[in-house]
Amino acid sequence: MTSDKPFRIGGRPLTERLTEALPSLTKTVLAEIVSRIPEYGLLPAEELSGDITRVIEQNLRSFIDSLRTGSTPKREELDLLRESAARRAEEGIPIDIVLTAYHIGVQVVWASVRPDARPEEVADVLAVNALTLRYLEVVTPAVGAGYLDERQTMFDDERSARHTVLSALLDGEPSEVAAGQAGLRLPPCYLVLAVSVGAHPDEEVDGVDPLVAGRRKLRRLRVELERQIRGTVLTSLTPEGGIALLPHETPDGELSTRDWARLDRVFADVARTAGAEVIAGVAAAEPAGVPDAAKLAQDVLAVAIGSGRPPGLYRLDDVLLEYQLSRPGPALDRLASRLAPLDGNEELLQTLETFLRRGGRRQTAAALHVHPNTVDYRLRRIADLTGLDPTRLDHVALVSAALVARASRL
Repeated sequence: MTSDKPFRIGGRPLTERLTEALPSLTKTVLAEIVSRIPEYGLLPAEELSGDITRVIEQNLRSFIDSLRTGSTPKREELDLLRESAARRAEEGIPIDIVLTAYHIGVQVVWASVRPDARPEEVADVLAVNALTLRYLEVVTPAVGAGYLDERQTMFDDERSARHTVLSALLDGEPSEVAAGQAGLRLPPCYLVLAVSVGAHPDEEVDGVDPLVAGRRKLRRLRVELERQIRGTVLTSLTPEGGIALLPHETPDGELSTRDWARLDRVFADVARTAGAEVIAGVAAAEPAGVPDAAKLAQDVLAVAIGSGRPPGLYRLDDVLLEYQLSRPGPALDRLASRLAPLDGNEELLQTLETFLRRGGRRQTAAALHVHPNTVDYRLRRIADLTGLDPTRLDHVALVSAALVARASRL
């Protein structure tokens, strides 16, 4: 329907009625938004009477034009709404609330004319309803796009600033300026995690894009980590792992058993939420000590993986012997060479590792699904080849050390 045959409600052209009532409608819409949406009521009075009122009036004029022409808003009108939505994003007003405000505006307009509708105007009423839905169909995506574009820009800026702080900390460069520019306060201590993340089951399902499944796993991991940790978490992570800096208000030299126990619980929750096996090395340090802590955490992670530790969070104290045994030097090479005769014989190596971990022939047999006599035969074979008998108490420590040394060189 066009201006040749305008919509009529209450015996008058609808656009004429709404244009005359525009000032009062604008005030009513503003009052209704403030009343029904608490977040808008917290905005400064000058903003409500200025920018918000102008947007409401512009939206109402655009709606009236649609009623007059029978068409949806033009690009220029939508651009104004996008710009307004971007400002709401800057102010931190949630997207659902912004969109609700536009629906409230239409509701107020309809409430102002509906009581006057006459029986002979039913066709016009139905046509106006249909056009209103088309109007919202066009306006809502435009507002949402303007809002989300601005939020993405803000997110990218924030992520870039955080990455600058993370890089400065890891490189041992002065980070106070970068932190200030990012709006961050450097904590007394960082818990530095070197993380290795296993595959989520979805990443190995036929027909499922493993890249998408991996990104979803990573997003869950990050969200849970940020939910559990007070302060700004700095991360450089991929679906396979990376580095995470967790702020902590207790200096690194004063961390208690309770602090570490809580971190263990947080880590377990993060791994469960990610839906994958996660293993990590961790070290604590003041901001200036982050580079050394990151190196130590990565070494601890490598030792934990190399020594066959199960998924979990490991400090240096948890792998102290293995860590020391993995340090380069002639003794390490000599230790590793003691098991060289077993190279290529995965059956004997698996039996040896399982026997030392399980602590008995029957337990080893059960774990490997073989007869205990088979375990005995393999252990004798290991002793014959290497000169080290894992069943002798005085050889156990040397065999264990040789396994660690061998793993560190693989």
